Amino acid sequence: MTYTKPLPVVDVWSRPFWEACKQNKLVIQRCNQSGEYFYPCSPISPVTRTHDWSWVEVSGRGKIFSFVVMHQLYFKSFTDDIPYLIAQIQLEEGPMLITNLVGMTREEVKMDMPVQVVFTEATDEITMPQFTMIR
Repeated sequence: MTYTKPLPVVDVWSRPFWEACKQNKLVIQRCNQSGEYFYPCSPISPVTRTHDWSWVEVSGRGKIFSFVVMHQLYFKSFTDDIPYLIAQIQLEEGPMLITNLVGMTREEVKMDMPVQVVFTEATDEITMPQFTMIR
């Protein structure tokens, strides 16, 4: 089966993130001076404005900060998914990611609900990090 949904644009800054996802690992940048994690990917730390940062594997756990139920069809490839859940997840380490919620219904989703990352292979090059409830 061919993956027909939109794919992320992988660039020099985000490549380590996507390469880790292919290995079912979630990595985030961390400022070496302040110890704070940051996302989205950046060439400099937004905390210290330096190039002194590292990629660090994170827990993959977080909580639902905000979510929306998508009823509008923006891409034909999502026809069979309507309605679907998109959430802003606050990782335990602090940064927030926008992603899909999978394996749960709208009725199950609650604000501050604990969630964990799961990985879905989209193509040979891209594995998508998505989140589901912790059972």
